[in-house]
Amino acid sequence: MTHSPQHTPEPSRVTVTAERTYDVVIGRHLLAELPSMIGAAARKVLIVHPGSLETSAQAVREDLVAQGYEVLLAVIPDAEEAKTIQVVAFAWQILGQSDFTRSDVIVGLGGGATTDVAGFIAATWLRGINVVHIPTTMLAMVDAAVGGKTGVNTAEGKNLVGAFHSPAGVLCDLASLETLPRWDFVAGLAEVIKTGFIADPVILDIIEEHAEGLKNWPEQAQELWPVVQELVERSVAVKARVVSEDLKEASLREILNYGHTFGHAIEHVERYQWRHGAAVSVGMVFAAELARLAGKLDDSVVDRTRSLLTSVGLPTTYRGDQWEKLVTAMRRDKKTRGDLLRFVVLEDVGRPARLEGPDPALLSAAYGEVSADRPLSRAVAL
Repeated sequence: MTHSPQHTPEPSRVTVTAERTYDVVIGRHLLAELPSMIGAAARKVLIVHPGSLETSAQAVREDLVAQGYEVLLAVIPDAEEAKTIQVVAFAWQILGQSDFTRSDVIVGLGGGATTDVAGFIAATWLRGINVVHIPTTMLAMVDAAVGGKTGVNTAEGKNLVGAFHSPAGVLCDLASLETLPRWDFVAGLAEVIKTGFIADPVILDIIEEHAEGLKNWPEQAQELWPVVQELVERSVAVKARVVSEDLKEASLREILNYGHTFGHAIEHVERYQWRHGAAVSVGMVFAAELARLAGKLDDSVVDRTRSLLTSVGLPTTYRGDQWEKLVTAMRRDKKTRGDLLRFVVLEDVGRPARLEGPDPALLSAAYGEVSADRPLSRAVAL
């Protein structure tokens, strides 16, 4: 199928069925959809957002005030610095002082870290109130804002404290991507590519066809809107299917962690100075090499993994002197059971599987394949 850039398409909806059913609306200029997601029962709304989105938050606030809501703002740090219990406590204080009830609503406006922490605030206030997410980055749209995972980081690792708490709705307003820095957009593509490898090969075809334009985002944004909308819709649809079957990651949902065990370890070793998508990109190459070395995956899929990630500007290598630290970090991964390391791997495109307790020699060899004489451009990763 050829995906030719044309006019901006109409908004699309993907329905997620978990402990509640909610819609993910994907399109441009979607603010009119927000009141219906908040609902008529709410009187107060707290918009949680980073300082960099002050203008957007004020625009959302003005729109909601005009609809009759009482609206407060909670300004939180950018990126991973927001995901601390201190930030959550700050929001709890606002909610307490403002007499937020169980019928009131939180809106998470921002990237993946913002939606993670806003969701956790909602999950913990009065044992759970509604949250609506307005993700503003590619990463948040296709991953963090959809699926109900919330959480904060601790000194021991990423997302070790959290709760499953599905939103009441998600607005993926693609217009926010037009001002997204190039590397943030590209990093978000790693999660899109992940969904292609685990479940929807058409995603990979689309990215291969439009790699140059996507790599140089937003230079060709106007031409690529239909492409970007289809990529987001397909990625969200994959996540919606998986989450609908396995909200709390008992089995199937683990496939969404493809590339994440090694990727999270990189993030931990680098003290979260790497973009999540960049780390997951290297993690997918590691997982592909591990599967190949274990006799589960053909060379062609490993080669395609490298070439596709490289084509959009994502890193595929990592420094070769951190193995012990990486292993220690991987043992803290949420998929680990006891001392048994577990990896999501591929047996083919669209055929994810689990690899439990692989031989340490295989792990070391796979690490060699992502670090052997392949210089990393840190400008991409950081």
